[in-house]
Amino acid sequence: MTTHSLAGIYVAAATPLKADYSPDYAAIPGLLDFLAKRGAHGALLLGTTGEGTSFSPPEREQIWQHALEVRQAHPDFKLLAGTGTPSLAESRDLTQTAFDLGFDGVMVLPPYYYRTASQDGLYRWFETLLSTAVPSDGALFGYHIPKVSGVSFSIELLQRLRAAFPDQFVGIKDSSGDIEHTRQVLEAMDTDFAVLVGSDRVLSQALSFGGSGCITAYANVASPQLRAIWDAHQDGKPTAEIQAQIDTAREIIDQFGLYPPSIKALLSEVYGFPRWPLRPPLDALTDEQTAELLTAIQPYLP
Repeated sequence: MTTHSLAGIYVAAATPLKADYSPDYAAIPGLLDFLAKRGAHGALLLGTTGEGTSFSPPEREQIWQHALEVRQAHPDFKLLAGTGTPSLAESRDLTQTAFDLGFDGVMVLPPYYYRTASQDGLYRWFETLLSTAVPSDGALFGYHIPKVSGVSFSIELLQRLRAAFPDQFVGIKDSSGDIEHTRQVLEAMDTDFAVLVGSDRVLSQALSFGGSGCITAYANVASPQLRAIWDAHQDGKPTAEIQAQIDTAREIIDQFGLYPPSIKALLSEVYGFPRWPLRPPLDALTDEQTAELLTAIQPYLP
């Protein structure tokens, strides 16, 4: 396993909202405190589960500023910011803002509007971003989620960016859900390149291949189980039983479509948070769907 300082169990944190769909800034520190106390090493703010692409740059900055309050009680809690947009200029500004605030790293989607962009074009986009917005000691992770973004990080692109920016292009979040792809990336890259998986169901396998941990939606409610897998792996102990519980829970959640609605329903119904809405175009689960989800998943929750 890589010993990168940002290896670990990360939560793709939900974003609290008010009834008018504006961010509930005051609720953010409490959610992160809850996650830190349940074993997560850190959180990604404004990733896919956090509805990141639905927020304006000023809203993102305010969300990140309020997230920093978690460090008053948990100074070692790592914070990553989702800063990727189709606009190079906007992504640069957001990335600079995140580092200026003191975030540990950024997670950057490829420019997802131009789905037929060449590898050279994608390289130039990230080359410009890394050279203009990421400090020499900053950490940028590529966000590989081709089913959503429509744009993939090829292994050749990863190798090219890593060779050009060995200290700043530190890793990738692999949300392909394909453990074979994860294995291929790990084999192709150097041992200090951090690969964090985006699917809880492949965490144990990824760790056994040399992966660096995970950043997942289900970690909002299952971080104790995921941390137990992490700790067991460090100690050379079996993880199959815990992994099986997580696999079953994820199969249940998968039946309800996109993750943000299910995660916000579970945070409210099981752990007592407000029933935060979702910013359109996402829809919340209905009462019937919520009841069905709770009945099915309750035996597998930590």
